[in-house]
Parts: sequence; structure tokens; C-alpha cells
Amino acid sequence: MIEVNNVVKSFGENTVLKGISTTFEPGKTNLIIGRSGSGKTVMLKTLLGIHQPDSGNIAFDGRIYSDLTPDEKRALRTEIGMVFQGSALFDSMTVEQNVAFPLRMFTDMRSRDMKDRVNEVLARVNLKDANKKFPNEISGGMQKRVAIARAIVNNPKYLFCDEPNSGLDPETSIVIDELVQEITKEYNITTVINTHDMNSVLQIGEKIVFLKNGLKEWEGDKDQILETRNKSIVEFVYSSDLFKKVRESLLAEEEENNHNDKK
Repeated sequence: MIEVNNVVKSFGENTVLKGISTTFEPGKTNLIIGRSGSGKTVMLKTLLGIHQPDSGNIAFDGRIYSDLTPDEKRALRTEIGMVFQGSALFDSMTVEQNVAFPLRMFTDMRSRDMKDRVNEVLARVNLKDANKKFPNEISGGMQKRVAIARAIVNNPKYLFCDEPNSGLDPETSIVIDELVQEITKEYNITTVINTHDMNSVLQIGEKIVFLKNGLKEWEGDKDQILETRNKSIVEFVYSSDLFKKVRESLLAEEEENNHNDKK
């Protein structure tokens, strides 16, 4: 579990996060959403320890990050997996070498055990025959799965994903969403996803935090976001013609149900 307690973060005179408090639970896909400039990227970087809060704190299973010693912070980082927006694979390394990288950096695992673990996570993301390929030899969706395999190879307690569906077609995006959610539940990981993809929000949004102008404007789940009357959420989620039609259909169904209940 990650607890965010009244976090404030400024850059010069610009206050980007204005007293954010929320909780990200294990075994759930926790999403941070919001328009550009809402503070969601700064929020993610603050969770990762890249930015330090000006006030407030972030606790990882009761461990307040700012109170940890340098050695304790390094130990905590070994419990974190990260899926970057552009996958961030090393072009000069094979798939197998990319996935093994965290093991080489943070463990003293023997080569044979390391290879077994790499094969295990590659099989888990349905890439068991891609070991010797280079990133430029596989599709964008496969690259994203390699990035997920690398993020989970060290058995993290916390998984962060920055726009994991960026650049992917809708069908592949669904595959990646489902994979992240399956892994989250299977290993009981506290997963935090920074996204602007409304399909992801409606498909895997078990906990959603909506930021607006540095404030937590709303939080709930994928079912509640369809029913909310919060004007900011409605304008954000239903900005496209498709989602406007979805909302109109939902409201019409709700009105019909209310009418039938009164009979």
C-alpha cells in the first residue's frame, strides 16, 4: 500500500501539487488521470522519489520515504518496477538482456538462476521465444510486454506505469491493460498507472484519482466514474463524441429505470 498524505510540490512560484492525499491499494490497478498540466506526471515522479515533496509525505507500507536513510531508500527502490512511456529498452541489448538488467544491477543471482527467472517472466507476458531478438526486431506491443517483463523480473511490491498504452493501437492497448491487471492481482502488487487513455480508465480503473490544477478533484472507480455528476470529470471523460453517446445512453437508461420504479 502507498499512502499519500497532504503532498505539496512547487517549482519556484508554481505550485503543481496542492495538498494531495490518497491511498493506492495492493492488488488493484490504481490510475492517475487528468488533463495536461493537471499535475499527474509530477505526482508520479514524486511517488517515485524523483521529486521531493515540499510538505506532506509518502509512505510505502508504513515506511515514510523522507524518513528513510540512504541505504533504506536504495533497498526500497529494489522493490519498485517501472514501465516507461516509450518502453525505454536498450537498443543494443537483446530482449533477454533487457529483462535481466535489473537482476544484474540489484541482485547477486547466479547466471543460471537469472536465466531461469528471465525465461519465467517472458513466458508470463507471452514472449517465451523472443529472447535473442533485439527491440527493433519486434512490434511496439511486444516491446511493451518486454518492458513489463523487465519491470516485474525482480518481484516488485510496487509497479509504476507511465502512459503504458502510448503509441499502441486500441486492440494492443487492451492486451496490455489486461496483462498489467492480471499481473497486479496475481502478485498482489500495488500498481499505479499514469494515463490519459479513457479505454484504460473504463476497463481497468479499480481506483481512479482525477487531478485538476494540482488538486484531487475526484476519486472513485470505473463504475462510479460513469455515474458521477462531477462537472470536471464529465467534461474530461466525455470529451469525445463516442463517450458523449455512451453517457447519453447511460442517462437515458437511468431515466427509464427511474420512471419504471415510480410506476
